[in-house]
Amino acid sequence: MVSCGLDCDKSPRKFNRPGSSDIKTMSATVSSSSVTRNVTDLRQNSGYNNVNIFTYQEMTLATKHFRPEFILGEGGFGVVYKGIIDQTVRLGYETTHVAIKELNPDGLQGDREWLAEVKYLGQLRHSNLVKLIGYCCEDEHRLIVYEYMASGSLEKHLFRRVGCTLTWPKRMKIALDAAKGLAYLHGLERSVIYRDLKTANILLDADFNAKLSDFGLAKDGPMGDQTHVSTRVMGTYGYAAPEYVMTGHLTARSDVYGFGVVLLELLLGRRALDKGRPSREHNLVEWARPLLNNNKKILRILDPKMDRQYSVRVAMKVATLAYQCLSQNPKGRPLMSEVVELLETVQTQDENASFNTSGEAINLYEESESERKVSN
Repeated sequence: MVSCGLDCDKSPRKFNRPGSSDIKTMSATVSSSSVTRNVTDLRQNSGYNNVNIFTYQEMTLATKHFRPEFILGEGGFGVVYKGIIDQTVRLGYETTHVAIKELNPDGLQGDREWLAEVKYLGQLRHSNLVKLIGYCCEDEHRLIVYEYMASGSLEKHLFRRVGCTLTWPKRMKIALDAAKGLAYLHGLERSVIYRDLKTANILLDADFNAKLSDFGLAKDGPMGDQTHVSTRVMGTYGYAAPEYVMTGHLTARSDVYGFGVVLLELLLGRRALDKGRPSREHNLVEWARPLLNNNKKILRILDPKMDRQYSVRVAMKVATLAYQCLSQNPKGRPLMSEVVELLETVQTQDENASFNTSGEAINLYEESESERKVSN
C-alpha cells in the first residue's frame, strides 16, 4: 500500500474488506466520468500549477513498458514501478527519477482513494510529505507519479532480520520527521487527518529523511463546533485508535495514537502485530504500554540492536511520550505540535549526551546505587 520507493506491503491487517481482513477498501467506486470531472475541478486550484498531467503513453515510456524489473512493490492498489521521466518521455523535461503507482482497475483500491491522493498531495507541500510529480487519468488508466524515495520504507529497514542500520539517532530523526508531517497536516486552516500512519507508509530518501506517503485514506478534519468527523472505520489493525474503531469518530488525536504505535515500534524493534511471538505479545501496544512508565522494565525490552547508543534519561523521555500518545483517552494524548517540540528537545539532548571519561556511552543496564538499595 505504500506509494513510492517501497517493497511489498507486509503491514498488519486492514479493516473493511467483505470476506477478507487483508486489504482496505473504500465503500464505493467512483465512476470514470466522476473522477475526470473531479480532477478537472481540482485543476482550477492554484496549488496544482506544479502538478503534471501525463499521458498513458508517457507512463509506458517512463517505465520501459512497465518492465517487471522496474517493480518496487505491489498490493491491493496494483503495482508501483520505478520510472525515469526525461527528454525521451516528454520533450524538454529534466531527467527525474520517479515512482509510478498504477491502479489496478480490478483491484481492491478504488478510484476514490486514487482521487484522495491526487487531491491532497496535489495541494499540500511540506518537506515531510512525499511530493506529487503528476498523474495520469486517461480512459480506464489511473496512475500517480511521486518523487522517488531511494531508501524505501521504514518498515523495510526497521524489521530487517539481519543488518539493521537504524541507529538510535536515525530512529529519533525519523520519528521527528514523521511528527512534523502530521503536525503540518493538523495545523492547516482546515486540518487534514492522515488516518493510516504506519511504518510501511513512512518513506526514506537517500539521506534517510522521512516523508509520509499514501494519502488514500486522508480526511478533512472537523470544522467549527464539530468535535470529530464521523466516517466508516478504515485503517490498519494495530495502528488505529481504539475510540475510532469503536465509534467511527475521527479526530487528529486518532493520528497521535498511530504515531504512538510507530514510536513504540521504533523503540522496541517489533511489529505492531506479530503472531510469531508468544500469545501475550501478539499485540505490541497491549503488551508493552504497561511497561513504558517502568524504568527498569522498559530498558530491558528496548531493541537490543541499539544497545549503548542512548542515555537512560533520554530513552525514558521518549518512552513516556509513547505512553502518552497511546492513551486510551484521546484527550490524554498530546498534540502533534507538542510531540514535535519534545522530539526536538530529545535530538538536542542526544547531541549533548553524557559520556564517561573513556568516551563510551553509559551502560543502560547498569543499576545506580540507589536502585540497588531499593532492590535489596
